[in-house]
Amino acid sequence: MTPLNIVILAAGKGTRMHSDQPKVLHALAGRPLVQHVLDCASLLKPQQICVVYGHGGEAVPNAMQQYAAKFVIQEPQLGTGHAVQQALPHLADDSQTLVLYGDVPLIQHSTLHQMQQAGAGLVLLTVNLPNPAGYGRIVRDAQGDVQRIVEEKDATPEQREIREVNTGIMLIPTRQLRVWLGRLQNNNSQGEYYLTDIVGMAVQQGIAVHTVQPANEWEIHGVNSKSQLVMLERTWQLVEASRLLVQGVTLADHARIDVRGKLSCGRDVEIDVGCIFEGDVTLGNNVRVGAYSVLRNATIAAGTDIAPYSHIDSSEVGADCHIGPYARLRPGTKLHDGVHIGNFVEVKNSEIAASSKANHLSYIGDSTVGSRVNIGAGTITCNYDGANKHRTIIEDDVFIGSDTQLVAPVTVKRGATIGAGSTITREVPEGELTLSRSKQLTVSGWKRPQKTKK
Repeated sequence: MTPLNIVILAAGKGTRMHSDQPKVLHALAGRPLVQHVLDCASLLKPQQICVVYGHGGEAVPNAMQQYAAKFVIQEPQLGTGHAVQQALPHLADDSQTLVLYGDVPLIQHSTLHQMQQAGAGLVLLTVNLPNPAGYGRIVRDAQGDVQRIVEEKDATPEQREIREVNTGIMLIPTRQLRVWLGRLQNNNSQGEYYLTDIVGMAVQQGIAVHTVQPANEWEIHGVNSKSQLVMLERTWQLVEASRLLVQGVTLADHARIDVRGKLSCGRDVEIDVGCIFEGDVTLGNNVRVGAYSVLRNATIAAGTDIAPYSHIDSSEVGADCHIGPYARLRPGTKLHDGVHIGNFVEVKNSEIAASSKANHLSYIGDSTVGSRVNIGAGTITCNYDGANKHRTIIEDDVFIGSDTQLVAPVTVKRGATIGAGSTITREVPEGELTLSRSKQLTVSGWKRPQKTKK
């Protein structure tokens, strides 16, 4: 197969976004628009990706520096043809060049692959729209062959009736592209160098012009305003919901789920309304996720029940656990099988072994907790001394009474019991009851303070 270059045009200001941030860095489904395009482009395994940026200074290359792409600036912005010219020094002649757009985020790999298979010559991605306003029209001859693309502002009334439109995405022989770009003129209503003018040049040279259409119209929708962004967000979320339903996931309402990354589900998964999935999330068989829960970069094993309003971030949860409601698992949390983390319990950077539970109002931070441990309501690990974090170790079969403070670094040995209301600062011995309370006193005759009359 002919080597492939990809040029992503991402220099536009996005005036209608009313934002200081470059348009292509606004997020859709949790990722910047241009990142969607870069991810799709990378799947084609090109020899070179060039991103043409402009407005926003170095914001775009700085935000996308994890990609092995060339970032070239277009200054000033003189049209799409001028933009592609900026990338020419990085494109090999014995290749094809695929032109994509940083504000058209949902183009699919399957569509671009279809363009690669369309044949030698120039390949255009077109679509038939019931309302083609704003798009350049595909002008064909009586035999149905493409003759040129006419931008709407330059089109005649008859040409504006054409429903087949140019998406801007095209695959071009690089050697010819270099010649055609050198011949572009800006004698049009915008005074810009249109990349679309190369179509007429190809026809004049007798080079074949092929067209491909995407499977889904939403693939070619661009973003020029916040209203278009939110509409495309909803479109994509419905696509994601449909994908989950086809896989057998039960959704309480397909219109009330947000997938902002990758969500992988096993069999018989149930997801209630208002849930948000960010980053890379995996749900095992028979997992249930309660309403308005947020999961980010998390793995949840089979049979676990996540009650409503729970937050799980960068954590690993074992099988048959019960989480929430209103629980928070922070980064570095690992729960083994059968663990219970209840309402208003927060766990951070801790490992909790099988069948242990903290059911109410507790904080477990920087801790290693053994199996079959009971952590009473209101228990906290005091892991921070104001400068450094310290670790708490709780061994198997420990029972910790309510309202206990464990001042790290500290170890509670196997089978120990800690009485409610204790402050533990030293190692707790194995199998013993340990208490730390001041003597209870009653002060006779004491009166509560009264408000002073003004």
